[in-house]
Amino acid sequence: MDTSPKLTARQQQILELIQSSIERSGAPPTRAEIAAELGFRSANAAEEHLQALARKGVIDLLGGTSRGIRLKTETLRSLNESRLKGIGQQFSLPLPSLAQLTLPLVGRVAAGSPILAQEHIDRSYTVEAHLFARKPDYLLKVRGMSMRDAGILDGDLLAVQRASEAKNGQIVVARLGEEVTVKRFRRGKSGIELIPENPDFEIIHVAPEQEQFSLEGIAVGLIRNTMLM
Repeated sequence: MDTSPKLTARQQQILELIQSSIERSGAPPTRAEIAAELGFRSANAAEEHLQALARKGVIDLLGGTSRGIRLKTETLRSLNESRLKGIGQQFSLPLPSLAQLTLPLVGRVAAGSPILAQEHIDRSYTVEAHLFARKPDYLLKVRGMSMRDAGILDGDLLAVQRASEAKNGQIVVARLGEEVTVKRFRRGKSGIELIPENPDFEIIHVAPEQEQFSLEGIAVGLIRNTMLM
Protein backbone atom coordinates (compact mmCIF):
# COMPACT_ATOMS: atom_id res chain seq x y z
CA MET A 1 0.00 0.00 0.00
CA ASP A 2 1.36 3.41 -0.97
CA THR A 3 1.55 5.56 2.16
CA SER A 4 3.47 8.45 0.63
CA PRO A 5 1.80 11.86 1.02
CA LYS A 6 -0.29 13.12 -1.87
CA LEU A 7 1.12 16.31 -3.36
CA THR A 8 -0.46 18.85 -5.64
CA ALA A 9 1.17 19.47 -9.01
CA ARG A 10 2.55 22.77 -7.71
CA GLN A 11 4.02 21.12 -4.61
CA GLN A 12 5.69 18.50 -6.80
CA GLN A 13 7.15 21.32 -8.92
CA ILE A 14 8.62 22.96 -5.86
CA LEU A 15 10.15 19.70 -4.65
CA GLU A 16 11.82 19.15 -8.00
CA LEU A 17 13.04 22.75 -8.02
CA ILE A 18 14.61 22.27 -4.57
CA GLN A 19 16.37 19.11 -5.71
CA SER A 20 17.66 20.67 -8.94
CA SER A 21 18.99 23.68 -7.00
CA ILE A 22 20.87 21.37 -4.64
CA GLU A 23 22.29 19.40 -7.57
CA ARG A 24 23.38 22.56 -9.39
CA SER A 25 24.78 24.70 -6.58
CA GLY A 26 24.92 22.53 -3.47
CA ALA A 27 22.23 24.54 -1.66
CA PRO A 28 18.44 24.79 -1.71
CA PRO A 29 16.77 27.87 -3.24
CA THR A 30 15.54 30.88 -1.29
CA ARG A 31 11.83 31.71 -1.10
CA ALA A 32 12.44 34.60 -3.51
CA GLU A 33 14.16 32.29 -6.00
CA ILE A 34 11.27 29.82 -5.85
CA ALA A 35 8.80 32.66 -6.40
CA ALA A 36 10.75 34.01 -9.38
CA GLU A 37 11.18 30.58 -10.98
CA LEU A 38 7.51 29.59 -10.65
CA GLY A 39 5.96 33.00 -11.31
CA PHE A 40 4.57 33.72 -7.84
CA ARG A 41 3.79 37.34 -7.04
CA SER A 42 5.73 37.26 -3.76
CA ALA A 43 8.01 35.11 -1.64
CA ASN A 44 5.09 34.67 0.78
CA ALA A 45 3.34 32.42 -1.74
CA ALA A 46 6.44 30.22 -1.89
CA GLU A 47 6.53 30.14 1.91
CA GLU A 48 2.92 28.92 2.05
CA HIS A 49 3.70 26.02 -0.29
CA LEU A 50 6.81 25.16 1.73
CA GLN A 51 4.82 25.13 4.96
CA ALA A 52 2.31 22.79 3.32
CA LEU A 53 5.14 20.47 2.24
CA ALA A 54 6.54 20.52 5.77
CA ARG A 55 3.11 19.61 7.21
CA LYS A 56 2.98 16.66 4.81
CA GLY A 57 6.34 15.51 6.14
CA VAL A 58 8.39 15.66 2.93
CA ILE A 59 10.71 18.53 3.91
CA ASP A 60 12.10 20.13 7.05
CA LEU A 61 12.23 23.91 7.43
CA LEU A 62 15.01 25.49 9.50
CA GLY A 63 14.30 28.85 11.08
CA GLY A 64 16.60 31.85 10.79
CA THR A 65 18.02 31.12 7.34
CA SER A 66 16.74 31.95 3.86
CA ARG A 67 17.87 28.59 2.47
CA GLY A 68 16.77 26.50 5.44
CA ILE A 69 15.07 23.73 3.47
CA ARG A 70 15.90 20.04 3.90
CA LEU A 71 14.60 17.19 1.74
CA LYS A 72 13.90 14.17 3.92
CA THR A 73 15.46 10.83 3.05
CA GLU A 74 12.18 9.26 1.86
CA THR A 75 11.50 12.33 -0.29
CA LEU A 76 14.88 12.02 -1.99
CA ARG A 77 14.27 8.34 -2.64
CA SER A 78 10.87 9.04 -4.20
CA LEU A 79 12.22 11.82 -6.40
CA ASN A 80 15.07 9.66 -7.67
CA GLU A 81 12.73 6.72 -8.35
CA SER A 82 10.40 9.02 -10.29
CA ARG A 83 13.33 10.29 -12.34
CA LEU A 84 14.36 6.75 -13.26
CA LYS A 85 10.81 5.83 -14.30
CA GLY A 86 10.62 9.00 -16.38
CA ILE A 87 13.50 7.87 -18.59
CA GLY A 88 12.12 4.38 -18.93
CA GLN A 89 14.67 2.67 -16.71
CA GLN A 90 14.43 1.33 -13.21
CA PHE A 91 17.36 -0.31 -11.53
CA SER A 92 17.21 -2.96 -8.87
CA LEU A 93 19.84 -2.94 -6.14
CA PRO A 94 19.55 -6.37 -4.51
CA LEU A 95 22.80 -6.01 -2.59
CA PRO A 96 22.67 -3.31 0.12
CA SER A 97 26.38 -2.54 -0.41
CA LEU A 98 25.63 -1.37 -3.97
CA ALA A 99 23.28 1.31 -2.63
CA GLN A 100 25.69 2.57 0.00
CA LEU A 101 28.85 4.61 0.14
CA THR A 102 31.55 4.52 2.78
CA LEU A 103 32.94 8.03 3.10
CA PRO A 104 35.84 9.25 5.23
CA LEU A 105 35.09 12.12 7.58
CA VAL A 106 37.80 14.78 7.39
CA GLY A 107 38.52 16.66 10.60
CA ARG A 108 41.00 19.47 10.96
CA VAL A 109 43.43 19.75 8.05
CA ALA A 110 47.10 20.53 8.57
CA ALA A 111 48.61 23.24 6.39
CA GLY A 112 50.22 22.04 3.16
CA SER A 113 49.11 18.41 3.37
CA PRO A 114 46.49 16.58 1.26
CA ILE A 115 42.96 16.92 2.59
CA LEU A 116 42.51 13.13 2.54
CA ALA A 117 45.78 12.38 4.30
CA GLN A 118 45.31 9.58 6.81
CA GLU A 119 46.03 11.80 9.80
CA HIS A 120 43.05 14.01 8.88
CA ILE A 121 40.48 11.18 8.83
CA ASP A 122 38.47 11.08 12.06
CA ARG A 123 36.29 8.10 11.08
CA SER A 124 34.17 6.77 8.23
CA TYR A 125 30.42 6.76 7.70
CA THR A 126 28.34 4.43 5.56
CA VAL A 127 25.50 6.39 3.94
CA GLU A 128 22.89 5.75 1.28
CA ALA A 129 24.11 6.68 -2.20
CA HIS A 130 20.74 8.06 -3.30
CA LEU A 131 21.12 10.99 -0.89
CA PHE A 132 23.49 12.66 -3.34
CA ALA A 133 23.03 13.90 -6.89
CA ARG A 134 26.70 13.22 -7.61
CA LYS A 135 28.99 10.77 -5.87
CA PRO A 136 30.95 12.44 -3.06
CA ASP A 137 34.50 11.48 -2.17
CA TYR A 138 34.48 12.52 1.46
CA LEU A 139 32.62 14.29 4.25
CA LEU A 140 33.94 17.48 5.78
CA LYS A 141 32.81 18.63 9.21
CA VAL A 142 31.67 22.25 8.99
CA ARG A 143 33.12 24.62 11.55
CA GLY A 144 31.51 27.98 12.20
CA MET A 145 28.44 29.75 10.84
CA SER A 146 29.78 31.60 7.79
CA MET A 147 27.42 29.61 5.50
CA ARG A 148 24.38 29.81 7.79
CA ASP A 149 22.06 31.39 5.23
CA ALA A 150 22.75 28.55 2.79
CA GLY A 151 21.47 26.17 5.47
CA ILE A 152 24.98 24.93 6.30
CA LEU A 153 25.48 25.05 10.05
CA ASP A 154 28.29 24.44 12.52
CA GLY A 155 28.75 20.69 13.00
CA ASP A 156 27.06 19.66 9.74
CA LEU A 157 28.78 17.15 7.49
CA LEU A 158 29.29 18.51 3.99
CA ALA A 159 29.48 15.87 1.24
CA VAL A 160 32.26 16.89 -1.14
CA GLN A 161 33.28 15.70 -4.60
CA ARG A 162 36.95 16.32 -5.34
CA ALA A 163 37.45 18.97 -8.02
CA SER A 164 40.04 21.55 -9.00
CA GLU A 165 37.59 23.76 -10.94
CA ALA A 166 34.19 25.23 -10.08
CA LYS A 167 31.41 27.24 -11.69
CA ASN A 168 30.22 30.57 -10.35
CA GLY A 169 27.62 30.08 -7.65
CA GLN A 170 28.75 26.63 -6.54
CA ILE A 171 29.60 25.98 -2.90
CA VAL A 172 33.19 24.85 -2.69
CA VAL A 173 35.84 23.67 -0.28
CA ALA A 174 38.88 25.89 -0.82
CA ARG A 175 42.36 25.95 0.65
CA LEU A 176 43.69 29.41 1.37
CA GLY A 177 47.04 29.55 3.10
CA GLU A 178 46.75 27.45 6.24
CA GLU A 179 42.96 27.34 6.22
CA VAL A 180 40.42 25.09 4.51
CA THR A 181 37.12 26.92 4.17
CA VAL A 182 33.62 26.39 2.77
CA LYS A 183 32.29 29.31 0.70
CA ARG A 184 30.34 30.15 -2.45
CA PHE A 185 32.62 30.48 -5.48
CA ARG A 186 32.69 33.41 -7.88
CA ARG A 187 35.34 34.22 -10.48
CA GLY A 188 35.53 37.76 -11.87
CA LYS A 189 37.95 39.98 -13.77
CA SER A 190 39.81 40.95 -10.60
CA GLY A 191 40.19 37.36 -9.38
CA ILE A 192 38.26 34.83 -7.33
CA GLU A 193 35.86 35.70 -4.53
CA LEU A 194 34.91 33.27 -1.77
CA ILE A 195 31.55 34.49 -0.58
CA PRO A 196 30.05 33.69 2.83
CA GLU A 197 26.31 33.23 3.31
CA ASN A 198 26.18 35.26 6.50
CA PRO A 199 26.40 39.08 6.60
CA ASP A 200 28.59 38.89 9.72
CA PHE A 201 31.45 37.54 7.59
CA GLU A 202 33.42 39.30 4.88
CA ILE A 203 34.05 38.18 1.31
CA ILE A 204 37.50 36.66 0.80
CA HIS A 205 39.23 38.10 -2.27
CA VAL A 206 41.81 35.88 -4.00
CA ALA A 207 44.11 37.72 -6.37
CA PRO A 208 45.14 35.91 -9.61
CA GLU A 209 48.78 35.78 -8.53
CA GLN A 210 48.02 34.35 -5.08
CA GLU A 211 49.84 31.04 -4.86
CA GLN A 212 48.44 29.68 -1.61
CA PHE A 213 44.99 29.04 -3.04
CA SER A 214 43.49 25.85 -4.43
CA LEU A 215 40.10 24.22 -4.79
CA GLU A 216 39.67 20.96 -2.91
CA GLY A 217 36.14 20.10 -4.03
CA ILE A 218 32.52 20.99 -4.68
CA ALA A 219 29.63 20.47 -2.27
CA VAL A 220 27.20 17.81 -3.50
CA GLY A 221 25.08 17.33 -0.39
CA LEU A 222 24.72 17.88 3.33
CA ILE A 223 24.09 15.64 6.30
CA ARG A 224 22.92 17.06 9.60
CA ASN A 225 25.18 15.40 12.13
CA THR A 226 22.29 14.32 14.35
CA MET A 227 21.09 12.01 11.54
CA LEU A 228 24.14 9.82 12.09
CA MET A 229 23.90 9.44 15.84
